[in-house]
Amino acid sequence: MEEVKAIDFMYYVATPEFIGRWNKAKEGELVCRMERALGGSLPSFPSLEAMLSAMDEAGVEKVFITQCKMWSYRNHWMYMDTQLEEVLQYTTRSPDRFVGLAGYNPYRISESLQEIERAVRQYGFRGVYVHIYGFDIPLHDRRMYPLYAKCVELDVPVSMQVGHVLEGMPSEHGRPMYLDRILCDFPTLKVVGAHTGWPWVEELLSVCYKWDTVWIGIDAWMPKYLKPELVQFMNSRLGQDRVLWGTNGLPWKQSLEQLRALGLKPEVYRKVVRDNAVELFRLGVPAGVG
Repeated sequence: MEEVKAIDFMYYVATPEFIGRWNKAKEGELVCRMERALGGSLPSFPSLEAMLSAMDEAGVEKVFITQCKMWSYRNHWMYMDTQLEEVLQYTTRSPDRFVGLAGYNPYRISESLQEIERAVRQYGFRGVYVHIYGFDIPLHDRRMYPLYAKCVELDVPVSMQVGHVLEGMPSEHGRPMYLDRILCDFPTLKVVGAHTGWPWVEELLSVCYKWDTVWIGIDAWMPKYLKPELVQFMNSRLGQDRVLWGTNGLPWKQSLEQLRALGLKPEVYRKVVRDNAVELFRLGVPAGVG
């Protein structure tokens, strides 16, 4: 299989300061099982150069840094509150290696929309990322509709975690079938259902099959654990163009090794780890160009 420079569409700010603040904020909360598997914390890098070196070693060309906004269901505060400037430290210093996704707070709609507009138009961010669960509203809640309208206006995708959540929050709010109702109202909205949608993978496959503007993210899972139905979909005529590789902080090199071991057709592997992200997020077009 030819060497393909991969694009990870799902990552976080990974400075020691940010991860230290996150580890402090989640004290007393249910810690995500994925983080526990990584030793209790999301990965961090001592410098931008160290992160770039790790990317190079793993064969990763670009990484999407999300401005994740995560509300604590238990303690009612924004316990992961990524600031725009924290994402910009990546995208401005190495714009050829990092891509920004803006955040959204449904409790602060006007402020969020203004910041999204600035992130996309002024700083070249390529979309928005949503972590809905702690806000205790479903993805198709009325407070989410201004975001979807803004994404249609700006012509950028919205990536949303769907399926269960491993923090202490209600998983029901992220059922993939909610995307169907959203697309009924916003049929041109480009949506990524991230984190595979498990345990409702078939719901996400169904929505992706129905709507041409839905993609599936296989982030947050090591590929050897992906459901067979999802692997089959990836290898299909339709699915090969609608799946994106990402890690959500899992190790790049091992993830790509396991993905190659799934027996994907070479052209499918290339689309999943690179070409689909290039096309969806228009990475070949200069930021700000329609």
